[in-house]
Amino acid sequence: MKYSKIKSELFKKNREKLYHLIKNFSVAIIHSNDEMPRNGDQTFPFRQNSDFFYLTGIEQKKSILLICKDCENKEYKEVLFILKPEKTLEIWEGHKFTKEEAINISGISSVKYINEFGSILREVILSSKNIYLNRNENVKFETPVPYKDIRFANEIKEKYPFHHFERLAPLLTKLRLQKEPEEIELIKNACKITTSAFFKVLKFVKPDVKEYEIEAEITAEFIRNGAGGHAYQPIIASGKDSCVLHYVSNDKVCKNGDLILMDFGAEYANYAADTTRTIPVNGKFTERQKEVYNAVLRVMKKATLFIKPGNTINKVNEEVNRMIEKELVNLGLAEKKDIENSKKRDTVRIKYFMHGNSHFMGLDVHDAGTKDTVFKAGMVMSCEPGIYIEEEGFGIRLENDILVTENGQIDLLADEPIEIKDIERIMAE
Repeated sequence: MKYSKIKSELFKKNREKLYHLIKNFSVAIIHSNDEMPRNGDQTFPFRQNSDFFYLTGIEQKKSILLICKDCENKEYKEVLFILKPEKTLEIWEGHKFTKEEAINISGISSVKYINEFGSILREVILSSKNIYLNRNENVKFETPVPYKDIRFANEIKEKYPFHHFERLAPLLTKLRLQKEPEEIELIKNACKITTSAFFKVLKFVKPDVKEYEIEAEITAEFIRNGAGGHAYQPIIASGKDSCVLHYVSNDKVCKNGDLILMDFGAEYANYAADTTRTIPVNGKFTERQKEVYNAVLRVMKKATLFIKPGNTINKVNEEVNRMIEKELVNLGLAEKKDIENSKKRDTVRIKYFMHGNSHFMGLDVHDAGTKDTVFKAGMVMSCEPGIYIEEEGFGIRLENDILVTENGQIDLLADEPIEIKDIERIMAE
C-alpha cells in the first residue's frame, strides 16, 4: 500500500457500531470487490469494495467478512476469510496476506482461509434467524453487471429460503455518513495532495498545452505523494468543453484566451478529495471572465456557510439557486421579471446552472447519503456552484470540500488558491 498504515482500532470501531445495529440472532455477510475484466487476459486495477474496506481495512480480492450476533460458537462473532498465500499464486501475483498480517490490519482475531467459508457459513446461518446481505444502493446508479454481492445474494436465498433476509446497505450508510477522526485525517491528506497538484498545474499551464498533459501533471503529483491515483475520472475541459459537466476526453489543445475547467481529486487510503478550479490558459482573466468568476465565487463563499448542522442538501440547493438567479441578472444573462416569475425562474436558471451544489464525500467521491439527510458533525460534502454560458464559449465551476462541525464548518481545501489575484500571480511566477 502507498499510504501510511491505518491503526486497526478504526476498523474495530466500525464493526462494533455495525454489530449493535443488526438484529439479534443474525449474520451479516460482506464481500470484497470482484477483479473486473478489461479485455483479452487483462483486468482493471483492483479497488476494494468501500464497505468491505470500511469494516476491515483489507485491500485484497477474494476476501469475505462474517459478523455473527448471538452465534452459538463465540469464535464466529466476526470472521475474516482470505486467500491462502500459496507459493505458486505469489509467483504470479505477488505477496498475499498471512493470517497474522490480516489480524494486524483488521483487528479481527479469527482469520480463516477462503476454502473454509462454506462450512462455517452453514454453521452460523443455521444458528441465526436473519441474514444481512449487502449491495450498492446508490440512488443515482444501478449497474447491469451482477457483481459478487448480487451473485451471492441469489445463491444464498435459494439455499436458505426459510430465513429472513435484511438489507445491510441502510445500516452502513448510516455509519459511513459521520466520519471518525481517523477518517477525517485521511480525507485531509487526500485534500492536501490535491492542493499540491493544483499548484503544479498553475505553474505548468500555458497556451497550446494539451489537456492530457495537464492530467499527466496531476496524476504524477498524486502518485508522488502516496495517493492511489484519482478518486474519479478527472475533467480537464478547455474552451467550450468547460460547459460539458462530465467531459473526460481530455484530448484538446488549450488555446490562448480560453479558460480551463479542471475537476479532479486524489484518492488517499481509498478516501476521496474533490476540487474544481477554472483558470485562464494564458494566466490572465478577461474582464468578462472575471465578472462571471467572481459571481460564482460569491455564491460559493455564501453557500459554504449553509453547510452546517441541521441543514440538508435540498435546503442548500434552494439557497444556492436563489443566489445564482440574482447573479444571472447582474451578469445580463436573465431579466429580473423572469426570475421573479415562479413559472419561469427554474427554466431560466437551469440554462446556466443545471446541477446541484453538494454531494456527500468519503470512501466514495459521491458517498452514502441522500438530499434529505440532515447534516451532522463529522459529515463531509462538496460545495460546487457554477455558471455555464454556452453562447459565450466558457463555463466556470468552483468546488471545495467542507467538513461539518458542531459549530459550523471547516473548508478542507482552504489552502488551495481560488481568488483571481492569487491565481494570476502564481501563473505569472
